[in-house]
Amino acid sequence: MEKINQWFLEYPLLQSIIKYVVIVVFVLLCVQFIRRFLKKNIANTSVRYKSQKGIELIGYFLLAFITVLYFTGSIKDFTVTLGLLSAGLAFTLQELILSIAGSVYIFVVKVYEPGDRIEINGIKGDVIDVDSIYTTMMEIGQWVESDNYTGRIVKLSNAFVFKGPVYNYSKDFPFIWDEFNLPIRYGSDIDLAKSIIIKAATTTLAEYTKASKDQWKEVVNKYYIEDAMVEPTLATTLTDNWIKFNLRYIVDYKKRRITKHILNDLIRTEIEATNGKVVLASQTIELIKIPDLKVETNTKKH
Repeated sequence: MEKINQWFLEYPLLQSIIKYVVIVVFVLLCVQFIRRFLKKNIANTSVRYKSQKGIELIGYFLLAFITVLYFTGSIKDFTVTLGLLSAGLAFTLQELILSIAGSVYIFVVKVYEPGDRIEINGIKGDVIDVDSIYTTMMEIGQWVESDNYTGRIVKLSNAFVFKGPVYNYSKDFPFIWDEFNLPIRYGSDIDLAKSIIIKAATTTLAEYTKASKDQWKEVVNKYYIEDAMVEPTLATTLTDNWIKFNLRYIVDYKKRRITKHILNDLIRTEIEATNGKVVLASQTIELIKIPDLKVETNTKKH
């Protein structure tokens, strides 16, 4: 024992290093003990995971604090070192810090929340979770037509709320405007075609039109925005090949595809029932004149 004490007196730096290692091991053991305790006593998976991560972060911060204080031995030196360390960490972990700030911004300003359909950083989908760092979405679009799920779950950094626009399909006003075109052949009964399309739209979209009126009034009162018509509207355009009917209407943001299918199918059925009075057009090529062909043949007599 005396030899060990003598050895420590001859090598004070080694004594300091051993003491430091003992302290670090003690802190790490405490962290592991607390993590195991939380793992056994917390039933909720999400709470258990986040609490264990929180204990780890506290342990790392405590180790950094002890390290700086142990080797500097001065409060003055500690504050300078801590300042330099903080600056280095801020530069190194700027994306993480921005993500945490983004999560605070999302919760406070209510940019979006689970259940909303959004588009951010070119990715569109339904928000299924928002945590302190990531927003998790069920992706829609991409190689799948219309607003259908692709099956991919996307995790996106919350920092992106500061880097570009966030399109929210459902906040304040859970309806969107949609439209499609119908080509009607020249010579058809145009008034009958108009009545068929407007009647189909009015009947199919009555529920959405009624539900959207009150909510649109709230949007107009809340924001500086022009009042808009939520009833279905029909516009016609004369083209070289046909009369283009453009139907514009309002629909629930989650039912855009099925609503368009119902409208197209109903309008097609009604047009077929007119027995040729209204005919859908298709692109055709009309041959105006066949040029004269002159064919010369040379016959040789043998």
